[in-house]
Amino acid sequence: MSEESEIRRAQFAEKEGEVVLREHEYDGIQEYDQKLPNWWLFIFIAAHVFFLGYWFTYYQLGWFQTDEQKIAAAMRKIEETQERALDDMLAKLTDEALVNDWATDPVRVSAGRETYQQNCIACHGQDLAAKIDIGGGQSVNLPGLSLTDSEWKYGSKPMEIFKLVNEGTPQDSTGHNGAKMEAWGLKMAPVKVAELTAFLISENKAEFKVPE
Repeated sequence: MSEESEIRRAQFAEKEGEVVLREHEYDGIQEYDQKLPNWWLFIFIAAHVFFLGYWFTYYQLGWFQTDEQKIAAAMRKIEETQERALDDMLAKLTDEALVNDWATDPVRVSAGRETYQQNCIACHGQDLAAKIDIGGGQSVNLPGLSLTDSEWKYGSKPMEIFKLVNEGTPQDSTGHNGAKMEAWGLKMAPVKVAELTAFLISENKAEFKVPE
């Protein structure tokens, strides 16, 4: 007796473990059916019930935050943290502190130099002169201003430099040849901005009268 003749033909299997060959047939294609275990059916039905319940509470009742709301809430927390950190930093920073404490601290100056090399070289150059040597005694001006010529377009006091780095070029300014500096305070912590300012001051010791 062939294997096919041993299999009962029916619309659906009736007992667990039973395999039947369904009665319909399309273009010679036949379909088997067997009753699934109760544990599988329970999980299948429970998954559908969970989905319907979750869909209703999420989209209709508003009991859960959407991904957009979660991101917005997380961004608000980050902004609040940055604002508190900036307030704390500004409460401690003064022109004198930047010159006498920060700019004379080798650790802070070194950290500021590293931040400069990572973020500022493209516009202000390796040597802070806002130029790049192309050989043959020739150089090309970079987009930024020189940071070693004692000319500070937006204020020459240490805290004014800190503010410029932190907030970027003032909105009412056209910048330098149309190029504006971005607000680095949006990308780095206030302590990083202070370290960067200390590094700039340390590179202009004579101008700011940095103690040796």
